[in-house]
Amino acid sequence: MIAYWFYRIAHFFSVKLPLNTAYKVAIFLSVLKYYISPRDRKAVIANLLKILPSEEIPKVRSHAKRVFINFGKYMIEFFRVSLSNKTEVNKRVRIEGLEYVDEALKAGKGAIILAAHIGNWELGGISMALSGYPMLGVALPHRHTKVNDFFNFQRERMGMMVIPSSGVAVRRIYEALSKNKIVALVGDRDFAAAGKVMPFLGATKIIPRGPAVLNKRTGAPIIPGFVIRQDDDTHLLKFFPPLKSTGTEEETMREYASIIEGVIRRYPDQWLMFREFWKE
Repeated sequence: MIAYWFYRIAHFFSVKLPLNTAYKVAIFLSVLKYYISPRDRKAVIANLLKILPSEEIPKVRSHAKRVFINFGKYMIEFFRVSLSNKTEVNKRVRIEGLEYVDEALKAGKGAIILAAHIGNWELGGISMALSGYPMLGVALPHRHTKVNDFFNFQRERMGMMVIPSSGVAVRRIYEALSKNKIVALVGDRDFAAAGKVMPFLGATKIIPRGPAVLNKRTGAPIIPGFVIRQDDDTHLLKFFPPLKSTGTEEETMREYASIIEGVIRRYPDQWLMFREFWKE
């Protein structure tokens, strides 16, 4: 219950304050969180040391602090969705590579967007939904039901369908793809405990099988798509060419793991991962 009211209060101030003021408050609180939360700070630094093994410690700590700040900004933007419309979101999110999605949908088998916990992935789905693309996102349910309902309400009020990453998700995903819809899945963290261990960011990690399995069984192409925060706090939703998908399931997994790896290494302070990734 405490978590729910924390998010409700954060939402209230996010929508009542001007955006720049809300950002300043978020930055202050995020930096404070960095210093007073040793567990989260340790986890982020441990992850960055794996990603950036040649960086000096002060530089790694600077990246870690930016991770906290970017998460604070992410929350402000997510809470302010209720103030947005298509025109406003289009001003904040520039889309590149949309032709890959359009071409995929022409085949009538739907499309699998391979995402990750990079930048503001929520805005990516919302931007696509507002642009008229039938979007379905698979999300890990929050352990608190009220918080989960609140978050999903924020997503769905802008036209994005959300389903929990549970048994029912599989059936609904297949239904969506059969209706030529778009399904967004994260590929940097395995929630179903059904992935495969493979090299990832200089170590080994269980990589989700879901995108590869769906691709092999339905023929829906896998299109990597990531939302990257820009220096002015606008966003670039960048789609990459579809994966080749001509090899085995494991080869497809290695291909998309490599793509995610490259994006995380390029934008390490936008990988919003607050758990010790390789100890999970």
